[in-house]
Amino acid sequence: MATGGAQTHHFHAHKLFGVPKYVCVVTGGGTGIGLMAAQALAANGAKVYIVGRRIEALEAAAKSHHPSSEQDGGSGGEIVPLGPCDVTKKDELEKIVKEVEGREGYINMLMCNAGIGGPKAPPEQTDASDLKKNLWENESVEAWNETYNVDVTSVYFTTVAFLPLLQASLTHKKSPNTDRFSPSVITTSSMSGLMRHAQGHFAYNAAKGATVQLTKLMSAEFQKAGIRVNSIAPGYFPSEMTTKESDGNQKSKLPDDNVQSKGHVPLNRGGREEEMGMAVLFLTKNQYVNGQILAVDGGVLNVARKSFGS
Repeated sequence: MATGGAQTHHFHAHKLFGVPKYVCVVTGGGTGIGLMAAQALAANGAKVYIVGRRIEALEAAAKSHHPSSEQDGGSGGEIVPLGPCDVTKKDELEKIVKEVEGREGYINMLMCNAGIGGPKAPPEQTDASDLKKNLWENESVEAWNETYNVDVTSVYFTTVAFLPLLQASLTHKKSPNTDRFSPSVITTSSMSGLMRHAQGHFAYNAAKGATVQLTKLMSAEFQKAGIRVNSIAPGYFPSEMTTKESDGNQKSKLPDDNVQSKGHVPLNRGGREEEMGMAVLFLTKNQYVNGQILAVDGGVLNVARKSFGS
């Protein structure tokens, strides 16, 4: 008879990755990776507030993908639209924080997922004058600043805004987990922030590289408050950013041919939504993981030009 350590039943998937009674907030939660995250969390018992600028998209997502007891085994999870909210505006962030505080009093996990693609101008010219003309005329300072503002600055201020509610989960009587470092922040960076190749969008890749560094900075500084910060760096997943559209269920389709044509994805397909869900649940639950950048990219970084220092 075992006298110490974990018993086999402690390794059941629902105990490892279940999030019953967790309260989570996902920005950019109405489509794409944000919605995948919300579904994964809700299917495993969490109450997930999805935040975004388009309230109609949030409501459609919640209606289409609200977990039903017949399909998820009665997890008790829920997807709740909350907005509209422009995460680049501090007053709107504060409004959302106060709304969640009034309803719940704490949150266990925050996913900063809102982002934009920015301007694109493939630097394919070998003549410097032609190269300048292409980049100069197809990009603007304003577009660069907007990309950085949404993809980096808003991640910082969204995290800062929710810090008290994250820490409150350590002592709140209704919080399902009060262990130190159980509160978790997940940022959405990108494999594009981990490689030298500009892929035609300097602004986006530079911003996502900054998100990677910001994640590490926040992880080191906010651990004093008992809060973990990690990042998911996705490869090609079906989203409005990669496909430019969503259907009536707020879902996007990414054909394998589109990914195979890029020539640098060993798996020869885009990421499956369930694979993103696995990553979200892992970083939400594993308290021993802090300050890490988890690339979920189908092996792209194994063959593409990697980041400096890698």
